[in-house]
Amino acid sequence: MPQPDVRREPSPLEAALERVGDRWSLLLVEALLTGPRRFNELGEAVPGIAPNILTDRLRRLERERIVVSTPYQERPPRMSYALTADGRDLASALRLLADWGARRAPSTDGSTAAPIRHSRCGTPLEARWYCPTCDLPVSTPEAEATTRF
Repeated sequence: MPQPDVRREPSPLEAALERVGDRWSLLLVEALLTGPRRFNELGEAVPGIAPNILTDRLRRLERERIVVSTPYQERPPRMSYALTADGRDLASALRLLADWGARRAPSTDGSTAAPIRHSRCGTPLEARWYCPTCDLPVSTPEAEATTRF
């Protein structure tokens, strides 16, 4: 007997992946971390992306308010792309993901890539949960998950 169609709210992770869950979108966000870029500059910064895919992902990121475009030429229309506040927030999560990958992915010489380090002392950085109300770091068991991943 077929199961009834049960609708549920997507988890926060599912919602995030729905907005930007493909490699090209994430690589475009990374390419925009240094500041606004033009279409051709983005194509050069993200090797292997086809122009039609680049156009599609930029439009999608604009609809999701991750990227904003600004015209710099009218005829023909040419745009410059930059991260919005939401895009910069996403970039923070991407830095964590990139650091995680760097610590685990072997490089071509067999060693692992260097983690992100504190520029002042050189110590590898760690991400921690923090409660701004209590002004305290929070351990994983103390973090109350109100939603599932």
